Amino acid sequence: MAEVVKFGRPKGFFETFERRPGSIKKNMSYCPGCGHGVLHKLIAEAMADFGIQDKTTFISPVGCSVFAYYYFDCFGLQVPHGRSAAAATGLTRANPDSIVIGYQGDGDLAAIGFNAFMQAANRGENYCVFFVNNAIYGMTGGQMAPTSLLGQKTATSPYGRNALTEGYPLKISEMVSQLESPVYVERVALTTPANIMKARKAVRKAIQINMEKKGFAFVEVLSGCPVNLKMKPADMDKFIDENMTKYFPLGVYKDVTAEREPVVRPVPTFEKADVEKALYRELPGGDQEHESCDSEIFNRELRIKIGGFGGQGVLSLGLIMAAMGKYRNLNVSWLPSYGPEMRGGTANCAVIVNKGPIGSPIVDSNCDLLVVLNRPSLDKYLPELGENGVLMYDSSTIKEVPAVKPGQKAIALNTGDIAEEFGNLKCANAVMLGAIGAMLTKHYLTPADAAKFQETAEAAIAECFAGKDKIVKMNIEACKLGFDKMQAAL
Repeated sequence: MAEVVKFGRPKGFFETFERRPGSIKKNMSYCPGCGHGVLHKLIAEAMADFGIQDKTTFISPVGCSVFAYYYFDCFGLQVPHGRSAAAATGLTRANPDSIVIGYQGDGDLAAIGFNAFMQAANRGENYCVFFVNNAIYGMTGGQMAPTSLLGQKTATSPYGRNALTEGYPLKISEMVSQLESPVYVERVALTTPANIMKARKAVRKAIQINMEKKGFAFVEVLSGCPVNLKMKPADMDKFIDENMTKYFPLGVYKDVTAEREPVVRPVPTFEKADVEKALYRELPGGDQEHESCDSEIFNRELRIKIGGFGGQGVLSLGLIMAAMGKYRNLNVSWLPSYGPEMRGGTANCAVIVNKGPIGSPIVDSNCDLLVVLNRPSLDKYLPELGENGVLMYDSSTIKEVPAVKPGQKAIALNTGDIAEEFGNLKCANAVMLGAIGAMLTKHYLTPADAAKFQETAEAAIAECFAGKDKIVKMNIEACKLGFDKMQAAL
């Protein structure tokens, strides 16, 4: 007798779940009475009916549905706990034509992932989210969730949730609906056939909004967890309908689908030339290729550290030097570090320039050039200077000559005093930049590289202070002054 299947598995599922380990390949891993299987079916059915499987990425959360990619016949992405919204943002921004489905539980979304989720909703990212609210942590053993009801007993609230100690359950649909960007917000339940049909309609609408690229759609689904709530499936449905819906009322909380136009964001580019053009500003001179450095010193990785008080321009000096390296076709890194004080606290930054790849941006030893603008930085970072390294320091703040080791150089310039005479003490870092240029010209640069120093410094200063013409001009003049003063002293 021939087998006739009148109502089979939705085509959005694999025919057999080959990705699932073990011998069971036809059934899902969910407990009896769990709502995940029902919601999975509604989503799989919609994907198949809309014909979008080849364009859809289903983001599996951390929770009971962590292995959802066992079942769905579409692209799948497994993310760390709470990071679904971040991954969805990257996917939809990088490939605007894709369909992205975020699927999260109350612990994944409403606890560790709450900020990322709310920010994605506020930005109106082009994807839909299905939020399973079963009022408890399911996979990890029945702990209290952000959505557990008042008085509800769990593994971590054995006497019942108390608003005075644990706060009130989070009403996620109500919160999301208050944001401007979301297009559609609805709360449904998976209890009665009538409620499941409403849930089916909500699922399809959210996915349709994603297909039309109108923005962020959110469906909260009240679902049972009989095992952890220690109920029979029928009692679980009754608990949802009689208890959960009193605090989490069902219904549409926001629907502006009809009035929303498709969201159009800048089209991403992955072409190397276009990416480089977006990232790197060209030197004055048009489309000509930037010249590489041919001095011997640049044939190896150069490690630079700059230290001083916050407010002395330590970080901006490092940023300018990194930009100079970039303009000479070198790989560069710039890593700032500063104390909690806005002004007056310690600050330092590490700069690495190299013709080859840079393995790490950290400079904590074998420093080739150490620049210090105050005594505490000298005491702290001098031990990091390499055996043939150069120390450059501000002698207006560091009066005694530092005790460097044989093979090391210590070069002083009263950059603070010079900047004050120049008319602005904030330019001490630019004076030091010029001094560094004179030192390099004297000891390390070829004539060709030396001739390029000032031009490159001016381009880097203009980039780092873009839009501040007076500050750019002032720093360029201070840099030239520091170069002349240092050149005369050497």
